Amino acid sequence: MDLINPITLQWIIVITFGLGLLWLSPRARTVDQFFKAATQNRQPGMLLLTSSLVISWIFAKSITNAANLGMSYGLLGGLAYAGYYLSFLVCGLVLFNLRVKGKFQSIHQFLEQKFGRKALVLFSVLIAIRLFNEVWSNTMVIGSYFGESGSWPYYGAVLAFTGLTLAYAIKGGLRSSLFTDAIQMVLFGVILFVILAMLLPDIAGGVGYVTQSSSWDSEGGINLVWVVLIQVFSYPFHDPVMTDRAFITDPHTTRKSFIWATVIGFICILLFSLVGVYAQNQGLQGDQAPVLVNRTLGVGMMLLMNTIMITSASSTLDSTFASFSKLAVVDWKNKITIANGRLAMVVLTVLGTIPVFLGPTILSATTISGTMVIGLAPVFLFWKRKAPPLSFLLAVSCGLLFGVLLAGGWYPKGLVFFSGPYADLLSANIVGTILSLLLYFIPVIAMRNK
Repeated sequence: MDLINPITLQWIIVITFGLGLLWLSPRARTVDQFFKAATQNRQPGMLLLTSSLVISWIFAKSITNAANLGMSYGLLGGLAYAGYYLSFLVCGLVLFNLRVKGKFQSIHQFLEQKFGRKALVLFSVLIAIRLFNEVWSNTMVIGSYFGESGSWPYYGAVLAFTGLTLAYAIKGGLRSSLFTDAIQMVLFGVILFVILAMLLPDIAGGVGYVTQSSSWDSEGGINLVWVVLIQVFSYPFHDPVMTDRAFITDPHTTRKSFIWATVIGFICILLFSLVGVYAQNQGLQGDQAPVLVNRTLGVGMMLLMNTIMITSASSTLDSTFASFSKLAVVDWKNKITIANGRLAMVVLTVLGTIPVFLGPTILSATTISGTMVIGLAPVFLFWKRKAPPLSFLLAVSCGLLFGVLLAGGWYPKGLVFFSGPYADLLSANIVGTILSLLLYFIPVIAMRNK
């Protein structure tokens, strides 16, 4: 008989982890420390920035989605989701040029100067939606390790975890976020290695099974690969957790960090998808591959899986709070004080927790929001080309329309050109991207012909 109930052990981990980071996190005493993570005029170095980029983008929902896709589609599922990490490469190269050649100090400055205040407002709404989604979609994952969705243990874990993360984020803002990211990245790497060392030897068929675990056709999930390869040209630009970090150190250090983050992030997500491949190999049935695996392999695996989820979720959540406070206070040119930044974090926490009680699906937080912002691709890929404000409005509105159609189940069946899983998602992203490009460049051509 266990001396301590496994759920009690999980509670001990959550509380100890949260209080430990609260104790270790540095307190921000100046505006620059809170919003820019600057200390004594020193900027974050490449190692710190790279680890922060990677771990803040290895969301709890991301590794859960990667494992679930691995269980459904084998190695192909993991490759599909890992493809989102090419966003680092696209974002890093574009924003490097934006800073070096364009001399812009932020994305908001670029948009306001090129397209006007209305474009800035619309863009801010898009990234606010993104940050809002990050709260519920990550905390729901934590809750699933404590009880069934809708149960009191489930809600209690969500509220406790969110509250503890908010506490240390409020203490230091972006400075706390970067500091704790380094700790969380090391912890994540160690636990991932231990989990894979426990699972991989038990996969019947070994490496051969892993490499042959997928059907590389439309029925096998390859449609999602094409969706991701379309979305990476727009997806990163609506995520301030990523883009904010592109402006806090010198451009060349930033570019190196984004390139390394591409490689490390891709590998980490692909490796974690093997948890799902293991579940497939063992014939496990259910919705959450990590939960199924830890329930099958006992208390030790459960605690490891719980810890890796807490690590990834907290790193994302504290970054989300820091980015929203910057958006609400700095980017919107409100009274720039630490108090206002902390208030913004509290507001996002309350609003972002409400959907937990409504039962949304975590994969939709990525795929649907990714469709909603496909109109950002021409805005940033062709940032040097002169374009009127109407170009921005039409292209971005087009992406929003297609995202809403998918979210509501209203996308026309007659415009689905493929078969298999994600056929409607792929069709919508192709059609929406083509229309967004046309709508962006039509005003450009009209302006030239005047």
